[in-house]
Amino acid sequence: MHLFSTRLPSPLGDMHLVTDAQRIVRALDFADHAARLRRGLREHYGDVDTLEGPAPAEIAEALRRYFAGELDALEALPTATAGSELQRRVWAALRRIPAGTTTSYGTLARQLGFDDPRAAIDVGAAIGANPIALLVPCHRVIAGNGDLKGYAWGVHRKRWLLEHEKALAPRPAVARTATLPGF
Repeated sequence: MHLFSTRLPSPLGDMHLVTDAQRIVRALDFADHAARLRRGLREHYGDVDTLEGPAPAEIAEALRRYFAGELDALEALPTATAGSELQRRVWAALRRIPAGTTTSYGTLARQLGFDDPRAAIDVGAAIGANPIALLVPCHRVIAGNGDLKGYAWGVHRKRWLLEHEKALAPRPAVARTATLPGF
């Protein structure tokens, strides 16, 4: 299998896009997580040739539109991943979470048919192994109490994405007060 890699800019830092010969997204990762990307490709596809090349125009344009505020721009892009049956089920469920909304790990586990509350841990592990940022929107899964919890690409990115999608209110700016001598 030959895969094609391209580096794309984003407001959250450069990203590495990996597609196959049919222009299907196999991985999308942030450039500062290159080791995670390489490890994931090796785990999912074994030894593959990754060739540098330009991004497919439709994918680059969809990413540009998403970051410009057209939140549904990524929905039609095709993705394909290897992984366990559970991982693929979880990743497919993530693609059904609409932009501007969130769900919890427990709710997602119940939607997948798991009754045992501990299944949320397995679902969380599958979410953490997601190789396709943004298109498989694992950033839309939060803790049942509303906490953001972990995100493979950094909680600061998860917060930015949820604020961008209006699923989370922006944090208020920290007011700066002058310190007066003697007070």
